[in-house]
Amino acid sequence: MAIQTQNFATIVGNAVTAIQGASKQLVDMTIGSVLRAFVEAVAAIALWLQGIALQIASLTRFATSNGADADSWAADFGFARLAAQQATGQVTFARFTSTTQVVVPLASVVQTADGSQKYTVIADTNQTAYSATLGGYVMAAGVTSCVATVKSVNAAAAANAAIAAINTLGQAIAGVDTVTNAAAFTTGADAETDAAFRSRFVGYINSLSKATRAAIGNAILAIQQGINYTLTEGYAYGGAAQLGYFYVVVDDGTGAPSGTFLSTVSNAVDAVRPVGSTFGVFAPVLVTANVAMATTTASGYNHAAIVALVQAAVQSYINGLVIGQTLPYTKLSQLAYGASPAVTNVTGITLNGGTADLTATNQQVIKAGTISVT
Repeated sequence: MAIQTQNFATIVGNAVTAIQGASKQLVDMTIGSVLRAFVEAVAAIALWLQGIALQIASLTRFATSNGADADSWAADFGFARLAAQQATGQVTFARFTSTTQVVVPLASVVQTADGSQKYTVIADTNQTAYSATLGGYVMAAGVTSCVATVKSVNAAAAANAAIAAINTLGQAIAGVDTVTNAAAFTTGADAETDAAFRSRFVGYINSLSKATRAAIGNAILAIQQGINYTLTEGYAYGGAAQLGYFYVVVDDGTGAPSGTFLSTVSNAVDAVRPVGSTFGVFAPVLVTANVAMATTTASGYNHAAIVALVQAAVQSYINGLVIGQTLPYTKLSQLAYGASPAVTNVTGITLNGGTADLTATNQQVIKAGTISVT
């Protein structure tokens, strides 16, 4: 919400109007009166407080922060301003007499005519004249010039020298008479401006949905509550190896999600999937769990009511299973006993007619079928 500001005259005018409106008798608010002076003093303080409020507001929002304040704000998100860059380029050293070998040593300084920009000689193995052994750039006997790479001392756009702007030796180099740059330097840059910094931050935040398993999972889980899923990489849904492909099996908790839900999930996955990959979204294969058991209840309890509690507990647990989760056979007795302290014995437990665990693959989900409790 924007702060509604007022100037000094408006603050005073509003105060005078309020006082005169609330008073039941005439009040002297003329310029120079005691009450008017009091109102103006209060207005001055209000104006000062308003300025402080505006300053605080500007510092607490990235959109209005500048300089170090913007850097501090963005640092909380692990985001940093792009630093200034030094200018790098090539200069040509030359000499009038070429009877002996000359070496231009590393760290030698050259500069513009006015001395405002200085450059140091750096190693560059791409330059034919460079010799790591001699520690510089070599002009052999009979050679009048060599090309060397230099880097600006200052990191700034001002270090971008025009053609022939670097024309002065910053220090004497034995056997070298002149220096010049045949091409302009263009790699120097000032630190990122506040406007560019803020603009890039938007892209940074939007790029946090990186193409990872976690990003895909977060995109799916952000659709609604109660979702569970599995993600399989490098295999087609049928089981054959397929590089660059992954598939998602997703359930909304019902075991039979609608086509609309699956389409929504597909759109969410597509927004964060790795570039160059393909994928599929599938509903889980429903595995029905039919349970039967007999219970004995303690005296003094309504057996039918206890049976209903046990049935509800078993059904709730099974329907809460997620994709790929196994239903242990022994869990059924635990659920029955845990439903009520009135349950004293559980017998004849079967799961789909047997006594084995009911397993599910990463494409299946187990849901309750017939739950028969007597």
